[in-house]
Amino acid sequence: MKFKLQAILLFLLWATSIQCKKESETKATSLYKNEIKYAKGFSIQNYEGYSVVKVSNPWPKANKSYTYILKEMGSIIPDSLASAITISIPIKSIVATSTTHIPSIEMLDEVQSLVGFPNLDYISSEKVRALIDAKKVKELGTNQSLNTEILIDLQPDVIIGYGIDNKNATLNKLQKSGLKVLLNGDWNEETPLGKAEWIKFFGALYGKQKEANEIFTKIETDFLKTIEIAKRATTKPSILLGDMFEDKWYLPKGTSWGCLLLEQANSNYLWKETKGTGSLAFSFETVFERAADADFWFTSGPFTTLKEMESVNLHYNQFKAFQNKNVYSFSKKKGKTGGVLYYELAPNRPDIVLKDIVKILHPELLVGYEPFFFEKLL
Repeated sequence: MKFKLQAILLFLLWATSIQCKKESETKATSLYKNEIKYAKGFSIQNYEGYSVVKVSNPWPKANKSYTYILKEMGSIIPDSLASAITISIPIKSIVATSTTHIPSIEMLDEVQSLVGFPNLDYISSEKVRALIDAKKVKELGTNQSLNTEILIDLQPDVIIGYGIDNKNATLNKLQKSGLKVLLNGDWNEETPLGKAEWIKFFGALYGKQKEANEIFTKIETDFLKTIEIAKRATTKPSILLGDMFEDKWYLPKGTSWGCLLLEQANSNYLWKETKGTGSLAFSFETVFERAADADFWFTSGPFTTLKEMESVNLHYNQFKAFQNKNVYSFSKKKGKTGGVLYYELAPNRPDIVLKDIVKILHPELLVGYEPFFFEKLL
């Protein structure tokens, strides 16, 4: 009886030790906690020797998530995670596919790791352009048809892709060839700080989570400070956005990230009641009826002067904002090969965009500040 009791106790002790071991394999033991505060499309969980990155919203209404394991040298990954794509970190080489990826790489001081990009002319970053001029970054064609041969030859540690929907034959082909592809959904975030927070995604890849958090915290602090400054405004100017393309006037829906910035700058976007993050399309007459007396107009067209705008559409001069020379453009500041800097950097630096808008709409609140992205058309 005593022997049988001892055997039972030993079995229970053995079973408990197995259970504890299994729990220890999956329990977070990292000394560093990475909190994602605003972004809805990804998460980072740190464990001893590895991190689990989950991308849950890589394109609008995505119905599946993607799990990536970022593994430090010599660490052991639990069997339960064996099926996920595993990346050895810190990475040394990267292929980006969107200009919005570039600022995060640059802010983390890792531009030398960029080895390939589609449509190099779109890149405006001076540091990356220097690498391009030195033939250190390969041209990869277009996102819809990436040059598979060059990519296989490059063998980057990781390719950062993005999806418009669940159909991306090129990225699927690259994965089947053995290359590591990670989806990035920064463009799908609906808030300014949510977009900017994706620097933490890149920080995890480079083993620089602490540095990425510090950079983001500085952006967040400046952004929130500017919101408080904007609340002191004594006026709330009305805003018109966009311009004509062919026979339609395109402007953003009221809950897109740019329109949220206008609201946070204490202004009145004239289509703020519309829901969604896409575009609205109206006739000229519809826009003019509502916005003829708008105080300010932010055009998205590639204009450099009011005269140029007028030459494209004579009716533009009927708007009060045009007549009062309160028309602003973000398209004038370009890289040396024509890429618009705003498209590349603005999603990563909402703190700068917001300060620009506040300065334009409420100049008395930011004395001495000069807008970085926006320029008045004369």
